[in-house]
This record gives sequence, structure tokens and C-alpha cells, in this order.
Amino acid sequence: MSSLWPPRIHHSINALSLGLDLILRKTAIITTIIMKQTMNHEWLLGLALTAVTMLPIVSADLTTTISSTTNWGTWEGFGVSLAWWAKAFGTRSDLADIFFSATWTTYNEQSIPGMGLTIARYNAGACSWNTVNGSTMAASPSISQSRQMESYWLDWLNSSSSWSWSVDASQRNMLSMAQSRGANIFELFSNSPPWWMCLNHNPSGSDDGSSNNLQAWNYDQHAVYLATIAQHAASNWGVSFQSVEAFNEPSSDWWNGKTGTQEGCHFNVSTQATVIGNLRTELNNRRLSSILISASDENTYDLAISTWNNLGSAATRNVGRINVHGYQYAEGRRDTLYSLASSAGKRLWNSEYGENDATGQTLVTNLLLDFRWLHPTAWVYWQAIDGSGWGLIDGNNEKVSLGAVSQKFFALSQFTRHIRPGMTILDGGSNYTVAAYDSTAQKLVIVAANWGAAQYLNFELSDFSKPGVSGALIPRWITQVGTGDQYVSHNDTYISGTKFWSYFPTGAVQTFEVSNVVL
Repeated sequence: MSSLWPPRIHHSINALSLGLDLILRKTAIITTIIMKQTMNHEWLLGLALTAVTMLPIVSADLTTTISSTTNWGTWEGFGVSLAWWAKAFGTRSDLADIFFSATWTTYNEQSIPGMGLTIARYNAGACSWNTVNGSTMAASPSISQSRQMESYWLDWLNSSSSWSWSVDASQRNMLSMAQSRGANIFELFSNSPPWWMCLNHNPSGSDDGSSNNLQAWNYDQHAVYLATIAQHAASNWGVSFQSVEAFNEPSSDWWNGKTGTQEGCHFNVSTQATVIGNLRTELNNRRLSSILISASDENTYDLAISTWNNLGSAATRNVGRINVHGYQYAEGRRDTLYSLASSAGKRLWNSEYGENDATGQTLVTNLLLDFRWLHPTAWVYWQAIDGSGWGLIDGNNEKVSLGAVSQKFFALSQFTRHIRPGMTILDGGSNYTVAAYDSTAQKLVIVAANWGAAQYLNFELSDFSKPGVSGALIPRWITQVGTGDQYVSHNDTYISGTKFWSYFPTGAVQTFEVSNVVL
């Protein structure tokens, strides 16, 4: 239709498209207008304006008000763990582009938007196949080789020959490529101490899964291992770790060396407290006092609450940031954990999240709940590449084979490409909305999702001293979970006074960028 109208009239009609669907739903006048394409253009514009004035100012099914005064923290970034996928695919520069840059990359003959991830969690491995004083590693019969991450420290001697800095080249290479593409926050984390520090020499866990597996005489050695890697990385890799985490879901009872499918180790809370103190000492001894200790990467929000409440004051003083995993999904007291972190003056990360819903709906639901109640300053996905719905890209790390990009990838990109480091996280006003503000660019980013029937969502910006410019274009992007749109951009949404609205099909995730907004 636009080709029938002069540019001036076309622009005016576009400015009216605060939702042509709204007009079609509310009045038959517009149907008549559209059919009469040969009528005088000025009369068409006048009648369209009259029709709009006959409508309510907004006809959204749901309305949310974005708060300009509630500050949930400065966003540090979205990220991903590098184990295990980077061991398998650490030389693939196209994958580094897809995950760590914001450029569009061709993958399987499809143009893919780069996610722009800025955080990488590097895994210090626990496996080696050497003999130590007549003993060798005991491996779980259920663990695949792709999940056995190599240890740099080969035995308890601390001579140069005890350290093999050439191992794990693939994961290190992906770490370097992430850094060169803009990632700037790096965390060193451990799933298990090296096997020779474990009571049963098995880095997948103890024989019962629920007892400590780190030998008491190696409590400090585990700290030495991590501090030495951090020191070596700064001196030789050009990587400065912001934080070091000595544990991974330490209170969980499934770290069983007889059946385990990955590296893991149970630590009771008192052991965690001891190791945290040792780690702080070992980092300080290497002039790495600026590196934070994060803890304890418990599996659920509720476990994180329990662990934090029982660590003791000496340990909590040494913790610079609370890490938690998001495997409680829609359950658990996110709000209580946030209150504990806030009261203690600690930052809070959701440092690992994953599930097997390739549609993206579960991910978006829980990410929005995290923004609403947990208020993390960073959010990290677990496996960028994996099978059975877990990966953002389908793949098999054992066979080193790749498949299709999942809908989950595009759903998460609705957040990662727009909510950027340095933005202030605001209160979106509902469980289906998150808002972030860029004070330098005076830009407001809103991401929202609709799981109900197709409907219009209205976004009220009256709380801002300057809610944008009425009539201004608001770029939007849309992904539909399951199947459908994959991060498709549109230029058809405009501010009307202090608000705007958009049509959301069922299962739609949309991102909006509103310019010229002042808190």
C-alpha cells in the first residue's frame, strides 16, 4: 500500500501505526479506508486521524508501568561456561563469533545474530592419567571423555615438572577468542579438586555421593591449585580472572564416583568455610588480592540461602560475590537470597542455568523471574552446545558434531543483544517484563513475553521525567518460542504520549528500545 502514497503521506500514516491492528479491531471505518486506495490522499489521512481519535488512547489487554526509581543494580553481563563444549569446539572461530560478538555470522547457510556474551567461566579440570606414588585416577564408568577436563597440576609436588601448562588447549583457545571479541569478565571455577587430592582418587565424587571427597590434608592444596592457575593466566595468557570459585553445587548429594557422569565433589559447609579462607590467603600471597572469591554455586536458591547462613562470619567476609545456580527453576525463594546478598553488601550472580526445553519458553520464564525477584547483576548459561535440548546450538560434544541453532538461542538473544553491561536494571512492573536503562545513550530497553492468548501489551512510561518523544519510532525485535520468528526486527511501533503498545502472539518474546528517555 505504501507505494500508492507520496513519502509525506506515507510517513504520516506510519506515525499513526501505533497499531493498525487496533484500528481494525475497533472500527469498520479503517476497512473502508483501506479498500478505497484511489481516493484523495489528504482526505484519507484526515479520515484516518478521525478514526484514531474515536478509539481509546490504548486498547491493550495488559498494562505494565516501568519504574524509573527502583534500581536493581548495574548490569555486568550475560555469559556462558566453557566446560564442556569449548573442549570439543574450542578452535571454531565461527562459534566464538556467534556467542561472543554482536555481528551476524553465517552458520549452516543461515544468518545468525551474535549473542554478544561478555562473561566466560573457565573450568579448572580435575583429570589426568599419570601415576602418582603408585596410584592412578579412578574414573566413573559413566563419565564420557568429553566431560573429563584436564588438570594442570599432576601431583602434590610443587616443582615445575608437576605442572603441565600445555593441557586443555582447546578450552583456553575459546577463552582467548572470547576475550578478543569483547568478553571482559572471566571467572575461574572448579567442579572437583584434582583426582589425587580426592579421598577415593575419583574426581566424579565420593563413594556415597554425600560425603566430603577432598582429603583434609589437601584443603590448602585445592586453594593453591586455583590460585596458581589464576596467577599463571594473568602472566601468560593475558587473562585476569575477576573471581575464583572453589566449588560447584557442593551441598548436593549426587556427586557419586561410582555413577557420576561429570566431575563433581561434595563439600560440607564447614569444609567450604575452611577452603574459602585458604583460597583468600593463597590469592593474597600471589599479589592477587583484587580477585574476588565467589561462593558457593549451590544448585538451588534455597540451598544457597542455607549455605550462606551457615558459612560463618569469617568465611562470608572473604566472599566477594554470591553465586547461585538456577536449577530450582520457578520454585525457591529468590527474594530471600537477594535480601541476604543485599544486606551483606555482596553482588549476586545466577552463575549457571540450563534445561532441556529447546523452545526457549522455560528459559525466558525463569530469566524473567530472576530479574523480577533475584536481581542478579550477571546471568550465565551452562552449555552453549549440547544435545537433548540443553544447548543453545544442538550438538554432540563426544562426537564433535553440530546441529541446528535452537529457538532457545534466539529467545535468549532478545536479552543478551540489548541489555548490555553498564545498564541499570529497573523494575519492569510485572513478572513478564524486564527493563534496563542506558544513562549515557538515554535509552530504555524493555523485554517482555506473552504466554497467554494473543493480546496487546501496553507499556506505561509516565514515571520517567522524559518518557521519550511522542510519535517517535521504537524499534522492536521478536522471537516466538517453539517455532516461528527468530529475532526478526520491525519498525512499526511509536510512542503515544507516555506510553506505547504492541501486539504479542502467544509465545512471543519482544524487545523494544526507546530513545530520548530521562529518569
